[in-house]
Amino acid sequence: QVQLVESGGGLVQAGGSLRLSCTASGLTLRALTMGWFRQAPGKEREFVAASSWIGANTDYSDSVKGRFTISRDNAKNMVYLQMNSLKAEDTAVYYCAGSGRPLRTADYEYYYWGQGTQVTVSS
Repeated sequence: QVQLVESGGGLVQAGGSLRLSCTASGLTLRALTMGWFRQAPGKEREFVAASSWIGANTDYSDSVKGRFTISRDNAKNMVYLQMNSLKAEDTAVYYCAGSGRPLRTADYEYYYWGQGTQVTVSS
């Protein structure tokens, strides 16, 4: 059974940091493009960051560029999202996702999804 599980969400004050983790079972992450998406209440799911198969290439949304960093440890079958200088508008459920395609930002390009982890940033 293929499963992605996110962890590391929580409540943090504006300006603070969180590190999200995504672990996989039944799936080898090194073969996939891995992405992070988020969905705030009343809004559509949006792209946050993505990492190519070996992590050599990354992409970020303009809203998080310079503040968030995606990384991966293929040996541990894990992907991370380091979030610094958090803002209230970063509040959302964050999802880890995997795609067999090269670096992509559209959610429909991703086949595998986790259940999400809540990040709440208080102002």
